[in-house]
Amino acid sequence: MAPTQYIAPVTDSTAIFRQDLFKSKVLFCTGGGSGICKAMTEAIMRHGANAVIVGRKLERLTESATQLSKATGSQCIAAQADVRQPSQLKDAVAKTIEKFGRIDFVICGAAGNFLASIDGMSENAFKTVMEIDTLGTFNTVKATLPHIRASHGSYIHVSATLHWKGTPYQVHVSAAKAGVDALSAVLAVEEGPRGVRSNVIAPGPIGETEGMSRLSAYPKEGGEKKEVQANSRYPLGRIGNLKDVANAAVFFFSPAAENISGQVIAIDGAFEHLRSFQLPYPQALLDPESIKHMIKPRL
Repeated sequence: MAPTQYIAPVTDSTAIFRQDLFKSKVLFCTGGGSGICKAMTEAIMRHGANAVIVGRKLERLTESATQLSKATGSQCIAAQADVRQPSQLKDAVAKTIEKFGRIDFVICGAAGNFLASIDGMSENAFKTVMEIDTLGTFNTVKATLPHIRASHGSYIHVSATLHWKGTPYQVHVSAAKAGVDALSAVLAVEEGPRGVRSNVIAPGPIGETEGMSRLSAYPKEGGEKKEVQANSRYPLGRIGNLKDVANAAVFFFSPAAENISGQVIAIDGAFEHLRSFQLPYPQALLDPESIKHMIKPRL
């Protein structure tokens, strides 16, 4: 009988780090109303921090803030802002300071994505992703930096691994996230002497997220056989979990990482070393009509 593949366990950060690790600390998170950023916010809050989550959709933000407060016992408030608008971010920061008096941690996580080739993408679509991801990160840093300097705090920027290789149908995100990585490195060097750290988390495929649902050509369901086939693509035996990214965020903000800055860390279980284009290549580029059924529509 052939040996079965090892499957990495999913561990919660509260089983590793002290529950009061971030007591009296405050997190400011863009994109915190859903997905990966919401999971990171929850993990930071479970260790004692209060939080402000920022986004454009106030109803979803408010609902998420209520859920996070109830789940963690810490306080979470919603602040509506478009990261492309510096004045709105400054208002969100002012709301944070009025409520909590400080900002210790910032997660720059607002992002947008969809599948489109260069020749099938409008100039405006490319510009929009660049503005949300790259310019939005810069605007968030500008709005929060005086407070992060005061607290000798830390930034986490949510990037990706797509731009580490030429990934078809992802030119907009590849360009935007490469910019985020470069911005974080410069921020780490410029602000390190003031006690500010800046790092990048680059999630690989993370299950049960909107991004994975829309961007993956592989079925999320379909029985045990398909599940085993999908797991065999990952060196550690499983797709990423939201807790994997959340645990990394707890580590990066903790004193355990106090000498780690200017780094880009993939949370992917070594998947990047095996990654290939999920749509058929070069068919997807030479005959886009033939693969339209494999691309989920934008929400």
